[in-house]
Amino acid sequence: MTSPDSRTLPYRGQSLADQVMNYVRHAVLTGEMKSGQLYSVHQLAELLGVSRSPVRQGLLVLEEAGLIEFSRNRGFRVVPTSPHDMAEIFSLRLSIEVPAAHRAAQACTEELATGLDALEARMRVAAEDEAEELFFSLDHQLHDLIMSAARSHRGRDIVSRLRAATRLQGVSTASRQRTLQDIVAEHTPVIEGIKSGRAVEAATAMRRHLTTTGQLLVAQAIDDQGLDIDADGLWSEYTNHY
Repeated sequence: MTSPDSRTLPYRGQSLADQVMNYVRHAVLTGEMKSGQLYSVHQLAELLGVSRSPVRQGLLVLEEAGLIEFSRNRGFRVVPTSPHDMAEIFSLRLSIEVPAAHRAAQACTEELATGLDALEARMRVAAEDEAEELFFSLDHQLHDLIMSAARSHRGRDIVSRLRAATRLQGVSTASRQRTLQDIVAEHTPVIEGIKSGRAVEAATAMRRHLTTTGQLLVAQAIDDQGLDIDADGLWSEYTNHY
């Protein structure tokens, strides 16, 4: 691990535990931290200039998201997201977010429609600017708003954790298989279906968007890890009910 620079720390306005979490996430994204390698909690605390307590708090969040695992009395390791993990994550998201989009369309208000339009517009700007981190933050907010409108409060929390499990790994289909503009375009029919109260169309569009994303990420994980697995077969194994 190298010393943090102005691009990674400090994360102003965040707790120390959140700063630790974001530093580790950035280190995974940049390849500074490698899967399977053992890292010291003590060394990380010294590197960031904080006590071990917030380091452990931040790492516990990452452990819950599946990014790292602790090795008793030795430190922690970064855990790679397996293709099976990715398929399971999206099978769960499909089971939660598709019916949520249906309910959100049935309960759509002017306030919700305005909020969806505003987020979509901001996503388009972020896509044009190639601001990937901002883009996926807005993407998260959009899905979160739909879950809230559907009154799926427990589901909202579950989906947030599932998204963290992929984003904390630095996993994205952007630039490798599709552009940020492509991703915005996948959200548009979801938004239009909800705004117009066409529940079946909203649910179908959400299923299509999540299926596209999930299949790409499963195939990407297989390719990155050099595994001999049939991506379509694995996807069907986990999602054929959705």
